[in-house]
Amino acid sequence: MASMRIDKWLWAARFFKTRALATRACGLGRIQFNGQPAKAAREVRTGDMLRVTNDGGDFEVEILLLSEVRGPASVARTLYRETDASRELRLKVAAERKAMRQFEELPPGRPSKRDRRRIIQFRGRA
Repeated sequence: MASMRIDKWLWAARFFKTRALATRACGLGRIQFNGQPAKAAREVRTGDMLRVTNDGGDFEVEILLLSEVRGPASVARTLYRETDASRELRLKVAAERKAMRQFEELPPGRPSKRDRRRIIQFRGRA
């Protein structure tokens, strides 16, 4: 296998839980192929560089292997190599996010009935 669709590879490498989510991310421009936004049908080969933005953070990876099946996470990690700069940036952002939780002020208890009504109204459900 010399090449495969980018959405299928992202699914097999476990960046996204389903191919539909990988296709949607491509459509929204969250996947960049060699610096250009990639469509889901884009063919990828070994050695290509991808920038993937998902809930886990921003990943900049080089494709090492191609796989059409989704295997365990330990096998999926062998399909790509994340750059050192990308790994450091992700860890830094995670540490900042964790530090921000220390300064977050939470309410002392459950919201009152009045507070709940205001929350529901704010969310636009009523």
